[in-house]
Amino acid sequence: MNSKPLPKSVLWQDDKLYLLDQTKLPHVEEIFCCERIESVHEAICALRVRGAPAIGIAAAYGLVVGLTEHVSLSALRERVDYLVGARPTAVNLAWAVERVYRYAAAWAEKHDDQIPVALLCDEAKLIHSEDAASCRNIGLHGLPLITANSNWLTHCNAGALAVSELGTALAPFYTAADAGVQFHVYVDETRPLLQGARLTSFELGRAGILNTLICDNAAAHVMSLGKVDGVIVGADRIAANGDVANKIGTLGLAILCGYYDIPFYVAAPTSTIDLDTTDGKQILIEERSAHEVTTFGAAQVASLDTKVFNPAFDVTPSHLVKGIITEQGMTTAPFEQNLGRLFDVNSSTTH
Repeated sequence: MNSKPLPKSVLWQDDKLYLLDQTKLPHVEEIFCCERIESVHEAICALRVRGAPAIGIAAAYGLVVGLTEHVSLSALRERVDYLVGARPTAVNLAWAVERVYRYAAAWAEKHDDQIPVALLCDEAKLIHSEDAASCRNIGLHGLPLITANSNWLTHCNAGALAVSELGTALAPFYTAADAGVQFHVYVDETRPLLQGARLTSFELGRAGILNTLICDNAAAHVMSLGKVDGVIVGADRIAANGDVANKIGTLGLAILCGYYDIPFYVAAPTSTIDLDTTDGKQILIEERSAHEVTTFGAAQVASLDTKVFNPAFDVTPSHLVKGIITEQGMTTAPFEQNLGRLFDVNSSTTH
């Protein structure tokens, strides 16, 4: 595959956190340094860093940004709670910072309340490296789906920009391209923030993968023409029963796939599966600013007093999902049983 490397969405270098500002893509590739936890919080809220795994990694590093040698367990708890509030729907954020906190608490029980910052940093690095391995394995497990001359559709951005490398939904595409498979991807623009247009088509094109950008409301027409063999999307939270919270518009695609008998797949690491959430009705859906809908770039496209409902995510019921691709393989229904079995293997958090 002839490709030009993308900048890393999250980079920890010389004990500093660097993030790629994805609000400026594809026109400007700007890396900025977060020197305070407040800047990490702002970057997550403003979608400068986005994608469930990537914000989890960034938040794990964010716990130690601005700290020196030691931090008390109570102070660390405050930092955890502060970052968790940045975006409520994506489970990876809370999962990552809580994992660092549990590791710190276990250390404090055996030693003292002053936890070495370097210890926390090491755990954040471990989360980062595990995500990279997870992406590679998701790509390998999804590879058999990407047959020669097939046409796929994806929504939002679940690629290299949303994780440590390769992505989740896009990982099978990158893996297939590396294997020399010829295929094509339709990319939903993903209103209102155009992550598909600005990010997915940008990174697939950078990698030399054939793709076509379509308006969100063109997906049904493209499917009706028989031009879509399958859909792969990412996830921000997967409930214990297999219900999937993902970028707004995903539910519509899943319903369309059911109507046109097109397989609908979800790709996500096991850290996105929340067994404590019974079903999708329990998932808190983030609502974002009306400004994102009433403007298009710098242009005002609706009157200032227009009432707006702007949910960032929707929930796809599990019966519409053909399979969930994780780093451990493809999981199918009954999800209530099979997702739980993924956690019967040795936990990656064991030290």
